[in-house]
Amino acid sequence: MRVMVLVKATAEDETGVFPAAEKEKMMAAMGKFNDALRQAGILIMAEGLKPSSHGKRVAFHGTERRVIDGPFSESKELVAGFWLWEVRDVDEAVAWVKRCPNPMPGPSEIEIRPL
Repeated sequence: MRVMVLVKATAEDETGVFPAAEKEKMMAAMGKFNDALRQAGILIMAEGLKPSSHGKRVAFHGTERRVIDGPFSESKELVAGFWLWEVRDVDEAVAWVKRCPNPMPGPSEIEIRPL
């Protein structure tokens, strides 16, 4: 079963600025976690996303299309990064997420969505 594992953005993440020492420590921990996913044969793909200020949305209404420039409000509804995993079931994905280092300096959430 393939799942997309979504790292939810935070207000701090949306600024795109982390203290250098903190970012280095987080990236090292995440690198080790990604290595463990690779060794287990689970990791298909992993990427971080730039803050929403670099993004665009296209709103649809019938045949009309409207482009909305970032940044977008409600950072709790945004995604900061993702993994694509091949797991036996959602329970295995949950077990792996529980092993993940906190992807943000403060409180954060990771969402698991089956494909």
